Amino acid sequence: MSKTNNYPVFEHWYRTCDWILQTSERMPKHTRFTINNRIVNLALENLDLLIFAIYSKNKIEYFKKINLNLERLRIFFRLVKDRRYISIKQYEYIMIEINKNGKMIGGWQKNESI
Repeated sequence: MSKTNNYPVFEHWYRTCDWILQTSERMPKHTRFTINNRIVNLALENLDLLIFAIYSKNKIEYFKKINLNLERLRIFFRLVKDRRYISIKQYEYIMIEINKNGKMIGGWQKNESI
């Protein structure tokens, strides 16, 4: 069993990444090399950063990078919503998931500093 299975924040973001990948595949093809790639790359980078944080003794730098990427994702998803590449319902869903992930990272960070 992988060490990542013991981290609910990893499992949550893994499922969120799956949703992001599925949703990005349905966006207009002309967005593939612009906003679509940015969103997918940020989501996958956060998955990488979570793995690094799990296996690292100094997690703070990873937490900062993850939170910055979450903020970037919020902005990019707002943009694709405004351009009607995703629905309002999809936008609301992903904002909830991104915020939930941010709270989980914050809790983990607080727990690490105790």
